[in-house]
Amino acid sequence: MSRTVYVNGDFLPEEDARISVFDRGFLFADGVYEVSTVLEGRLIDNEAHLIRLQRSLDELKMGCPVTKDELVELQKELIRRNNLVEGGLYLQVTRGAADREFGFPRDAKPSLVMFTQVKNLINSPVAEKGLKVISVPDIRWQRRDIKSVGLLAPALAKQAAVDAGADDAWMYEDGFVTEGSSNNAYIITKAGVIVTRHLGNEILHGITRRSVLALAAENNITIEERPFTLEEAADAAEAFVTSATTFVTAVVSLDGKQIGSGKPGPLANRLRQLYIEQALKS
Repeated sequence: MSRTVYVNGDFLPEEDARISVFDRGFLFADGVYEVSTVLEGRLIDNEAHLIRLQRSLDELKMGCPVTKDELVELQKELIRRNNLVEGGLYLQVTRGAADREFGFPRDAKPSLVMFTQVKNLINSPVAEKGLKVISVPDIRWQRRDIKSVGLLAPALAKQAAVDAGADDAWMYEDGFVTEGSSNNAYIITKAGVIVTRHLGNEILHGITRRSVLALAAENNITIEERPFTLEEAADAAEAFVTSATTFVTAVVSLDGKQIGSGKPGPLANRLRQLYIEQALKS
């Protein structure tokens, strides 16, 4: 049975979904997106995702075809129609369809597309064993804080990891880690301090990142928001990533070298459990 998707006002079987060949998301990657977690059929941290969506839209001087309240109702209806219990809901807004010109069109109506994905998030086999990552140069543009659909560089990073027999890639710039291909990156020092890059244009302002750091602070875990080097990561006691669909997932090796014990560490596991408990209560 096919999924039901949402395209510009209509709920459709996925095989019947169509967008214009002139859509600027297709021609220019002129669009933004969000992925919200779904647990027990409920959206998790969705308000924060929609606030970030609006920020991305504002940064690109782009509109949305529906209000925030209307969008939430559409999300809930899509979850209902697909009987989604656990997984993710992807939404994408583009500037819309117009003849191919680099300048922004004046009268194009923004396009809205949404679909769901079934994923095993809580009892994740990947989280149980941890991630093997490689390092790759960060070749992305300078506004990574905008959640743009222009994801060719992260896709290349992910494929480089696959080709190397790893799970993911951490991108670096001037010797410092920026983030993972689709997640925020962290190390835990031997003194038990969480280190992650500070917010700025260099990284995405992760919604799960915000929640996990708040939980760490509530549990008196020291946090340093600063760049860290690949050398620091290799010498760390633990490492992990966060995202809407990985929650907190340990990183157990970098460029073929074991991090810590080579298994998910106690602090990463604790943060994962704290986040899941909070999400299920929300």
